[in-house]
Order: sequence, then structure tokens, then C-alpha cells
Amino acid sequence: MTIKVEPAASDHIEALVKLLEEMDRYYGATELDSVEVRTRQVHQALFTEPRIAFALLAWQGEQLVGVASYSFLWPAVGLTRSLYLKELYVAESAQRQGVGTALMDALFALAAEQECSRVEWTTDRENASAQQFYERLSQSELPTKLFYRATISTAQDPS
Repeated sequence: MTIKVEPAASDHIEALVKLLEEMDRYYGATELDSVEVRTRQVHQALFTEPRIAFALLAWQGEQLVGVASYSFLWPAVGLTRSLYLKELYVAESAQRQGVGTALMDALFALAAEQECSRVEWTTDRENASAQQFYERLSQSELPTKLFYRATISTAQDPS
């Protein structure tokens, strides 16, 4: 089946929330916020100002089967910018069907169009299948960088 990749639009939110729930469960989440809260969070991140993220969606027919969420970072080389891929997820039912490759190809094309000097991303050390996927794309680990994370406590809206 043909894979269509396009930017996320506000009428895609319901399908995107459902796919992101599958992703969260894949990563081990057992308790999730309500659909209403998750819908609001997706809308705020992708469709309100300031826009904090972007997403490309992969479709097989009417079924959303993949997402690549990304942001732009500055500065990169010199005073250029880079595209940072935060999350690449393909629905379990569509894995190994070219969806991830289609999303990565679309990201690389978008980065070139936006005059980015780099596309950067991370993956968990334990995620061997993701590492193999990136290696098949002729991408290898960058051994000169370490990744750090600080967890910031925020007040969550209980609704």
C-alpha cells in the first residue's frame, strides 16, 4: 500500500492522539492522561503560538501509521539551524513496511528546504531495532556527543 507523508493538521489530532497512546504504551506507560488532556496537549504543542513542535504524519490509506515530531534548533554549524527529530514512531501494525524510511526521507527533504545544516536525533541505547534502522539508512552514532536530561517539575492540570 502507498505511504503518504504530510504535515500534521488540526483535523488529524484525534488520530495522532491515538497513535501517540500506542507509542507511550510501547515505551512502558501504564497510566495515561485522559483523551481530553492529551488532545489539548497535542493542540497546544502543534497548533498554537508559540509553536513548540512540528510533526510529519505517515498514512496508509485512511490509517495513520507513523509520526515524526521535530523542532528547529539554532545555532548549528556557524549560524545555520538544525532539524532535531524528537520522536519517530511507526505503528506496530505497519512496521517494516517502509513507513519509517518514508518519514526520514521527508524529514531530510524538509531540512534541505529549510536550509538546515543538520538533522539530529537520539535513540535509547537498548533500542537495537531503532539503531539497526538508522544504520540501514547509512546513519551512524555520533560518538563525540553525550546526551543530558534534567527533569523539570510542572503543575499538571487535573482536568
